[in-house]
Amino acid sequence: MADGDRAEAASAESELEPLRFQRLWGEGYFEVPASERLGKCRSVKEFEKLNRIGEGTYGIVYRARDTVTDETVALKKVRMDNEKEGMPVSSLREITLLLELQHPNIVELKEVVVGNHLESIFLVMGYCEQDLASLLENMQTPFSEAQVKCIILQVLKGLQYLHERYIIHRDLKVSNLLMTDKGCVKIADFGLARTYGMPPQPMTPKVVTLWYRAPELLLGVTTQTTSIDMWAVGCILAELLAHKPLLPGTSEIHQIDLIVQLLGTPNENIWPGFSKLPLVSQYTLRKQPYNNLKHKFPWLSEAGLRLLNFLFMYDPKKRATAKDSLDSSYFKEKPLPCEPELMPTFPHHRNKRAASTSTGTETQAKRAKP
Repeated sequence: MADGDRAEAASAESELEPLRFQRLWGEGYFEVPASERLGKCRSVKEFEKLNRIGEGTYGIVYRARDTVTDETVALKKVRMDNEKEGMPVSSLREITLLLELQHPNIVELKEVVVGNHLESIFLVMGYCEQDLASLLENMQTPFSEAQVKCIILQVLKGLQYLHERYIIHRDLKVSNLLMTDKGCVKIADFGLARTYGMPPQPMTPKVVTLWYRAPELLLGVTTQTTSIDMWAVGCILAELLAHKPLLPGTSEIHQIDLIVQLLGTPNENIWPGFSKLPLVSQYTLRKQPYNNLKHKFPWLSEAGLRLLNFLFMYDPKKRATAKDSLDSSYFKEKPLPCEPELMPTFPHHRNKRAASTSTGTETQAKRAKP
């Protein structure tokens, strides 16, 4: 047991200090009865921590057992290290969004539970045995094309559900895609997710892990739509097909150069407004007139190449939507997508999953080829 867990257990055993709050009206204080100390939340003491399965930017994740229902769950402790005025905004956003979402391909937030202190807050999530980044690192045999189609179809269904509700995930990558031992893929880590409206409001372009970041973000666009998620889907699809990251840039300049090498140099004809993008004058783009996707994937069918090209449209307004992609003939041709329950299982990787919510390239850098 970690020192922090021992301290928490010891604190739980000791007599709790009564909570006293100053009255808003009138003078003096009032005490909160012990029976109402946790409000409507359950106590984290009702969960048995089995093992720590990861640590990300926004908190530590444990595999745990709900002692009331005997269900295995993921227990995510909200990181409060540097917070002086309550819960981090990123965690509040994640909780608010996830409590409203119910879809087979979105990770489930079951409830919020609390420890003995006001700053001890845990999210009880549905437990998934794997994340795709760890699987890609450890699999001896890569996913077949039928299995890749099965994974991407599930991601697209989850995204369609989000996008219909005007939610942008803003951090799609293989390490944020979880998979149960039944082959069900779930989109996770909503710390950077945002709702958007029309007209779109300005947001920081410093989102999405670099390797999956759309060109409009790299060039400084601050009004974001669901198209940034769809570019990331193209990167994930290509990564699963190629068995390695498609665009493993080491800096924003390098990332743009890799995109241009692959897709050709953008211009006003294919991307109206390109020359007026905020950062375009800061880069000298190489002159590359060709789209090299076909050379990158010579074995891929015409339908598969059409889908990739549709996802990699430079102009965000012309890029494929989740619905467009679900309707692609690529998923209707052989090899047909396998059923989720026929996906391979990986018992030897179970419970070793590393949860990453970083917006950098730390997790992916381990898999980058020299």
